[in-house]
Amino acid sequence: MFTEERFNIILQELKVKGIVSVTDLVKLLDASESTVRRDLNALDNEGLLKKIHGGAIAIGESTSKHDYKVNVRQSLNVDEKYEIAKYAASLIEEGDVIYLDAGTTTELIIEFIDAKNITVVTNGIVHAKKLLERGFKTFILGGEVKAITEAIIGNTTVEELKKYNFSKGFFGVNGVSNQSGYTTPDVNEAMVKAQAIKMCRQSYVLADQSKLEKVSFITFGAIADSILITTKIDRNNISYDTNVIEVIKID
Repeated sequence: MFTEERFNIILQELKVKGIVSVTDLVKLLDASESTVRRDLNALDNEGLLKKIHGGAIAIGESTSKHDYKVNVRQSLNVDEKYEIAKYAASLIEEGDVIYLDAGTTTELIIEFIDAKNITVVTNGIVHAKKLLERGFKTFILGGEVKAITEAIIGNTTVEELKKYNFSKGFFGVNGVSNQSGYTTPDVNEAMVKAQAIKMCRQSYVLADQSKLEKVSFITFGAIADSILITTKIDRNNISYDTNVIEVIKID
């Protein structure tokens, strides 16, 4: 396939989806990963797309404003997500009752948990399966299954959450800012996150660099409601009105 043909296909995918991952483009174009990355660099230099870690987004798009399929989100900002997830897992202690929010970063926590005697409640379908595989006592919430994020959401889920009391909760997010707090694109997911935070003695929001200083559609918590776990931030440019745990950023 000629270079211009690949460029056209990449830009068409962005027009339809708003975001593309290197992994998906390798399959779509039947090209090597190095070729796809060169194409994305070239298109970024021409101002036709915005390259991000693991893929690209359309000009004017923001990863905070939309929900994307799990397989796309899993390929973005991978190194940061792993460092954040490893640190979050280290906070889990024997006897904890944990709430684990649906999301690709929270899903990664599961493989790093060292504590054995814990109970976990989740609204993530994949999370529940992985927790069971690791032998943890697991509860999955009832409600509507949202296909694109594989999360269980809605009023039924919110009502069910009211019976639980969690020692710690770990939450995904699309945008973080002092003014708008913690934000996400979907009102039904926001309702679940907000109620779950209320039921936690301590809650943690996990955010890679792409989420910082971004604002999505619905606020589910004030910035001071939870401790923010992220990679190292430039404190000359960003300051948050909450406790921030910075993990070492992978270069």
